[in-house]
Amino acid sequence: MSTISYEQIVQARAFLATYLPQTRLQETPTVSRVAHANVALKLESEQPTGSFKVRGALHALAVNLQRKKILEVVTASTGNHGAAVAYAASLLHVPCMVFLPVNPNPTKRGRIVALGANVKEAGRDLSEAAAYAAGHAERDGVYFLNDATDPDLPAGPATIACEILEQRPSTDAFVVPVGDTALIRGIAAAVRQLRPEIRVIGVQAEGAAAYYQSWRAGKAVVPDPASTIADGLAPQAPVAENVDQIHHLLDDFCLVSDAEMLSTMRHLILEERVLSEPAGAAATAALMYRKGFNFGKTPTAIVSGANISPQVLGCMSQTH
Repeated sequence: MSTISYEQIVQARAFLATYLPQTRLQETPTVSRVAHANVALKLESEQPTGSFKVRGALHALAVNLQRKKILEVVTASTGNHGAAVAYAASLLHVPCMVFLPVNPNPTKRGRIVALGANVKEAGRDLSEAAAYAAGHAERDGVYFLNDATDPDLPAGPATIACEILEQRPSTDAFVVPVGDTALIRGIAAAVRQLRPEIRVIGVQAEGAAAYYQSWRAGKAVVPDPASTIADGLAPQAPVAENVDQIHHLLDDFCLVSDAEMLSTMRHLILEERVLSEPAGAAATAALMYRKGFNFGKTPTAIVSGANISPQVLGCMSQTH
């Protein structure tokens, strides 16, 4: 099992500090009352691309530029990672190509294009889009920045844990949404090296539970087709090494429904003035709806993104 080292995290933090501001940590009294715990939110939704993904993409691209000449960076994404790679490529002056599944989230597609990347829609889902991206990356000088498998990327999101431990040392649990696992692998690796007594809890969508099922089984499980409003939680097929890592790093794992994520989004906007997309609200939804689950007394939940499509906005307005 290969996880990132503390030295990698320190280096990532020093590098990212030159490009990205530290994100806010917000106490949430209304969520705390419902959850019967003192809850705080880490607002990665306020990053320049509206998602935590920019930390990993920027770090991984920079590290690889030091190693080799890169003529183009290519990736596959449902949206947020693509925007993050496009943003990183723009900052570091590298041409960028992003493969999206057909009929992607229009808000996220528009953001990627606005950041200067070329976009191709290919494949029915993220796994198929990734296969097209991998084929494109077979050309000389093309670097495939794969969110699920890039070994340098998790050091970026690991820096979130470092910030939280400084902003809120009393945190006794991290509640983290799980898509392709880079976010939780990075956070958990940092926590295990800095404060191993803190619990790390993953949250995935009921309709896209491949990594949850794999974590429970202790091996990669072939997933059913993903069906969730949270495109950020609809990963590629589980990677065996990622499953091995989360199996050892995580203390617990739970699922939330689309309805619970939508209701939580509405609550966060109306009661806490916090904007989130469905995946971004997943960790908070777990705190609000998984009563009896051991989240500790002072949990911190990651609000991972806030790129909402018009369709999701319509669905959210119908929740109560």
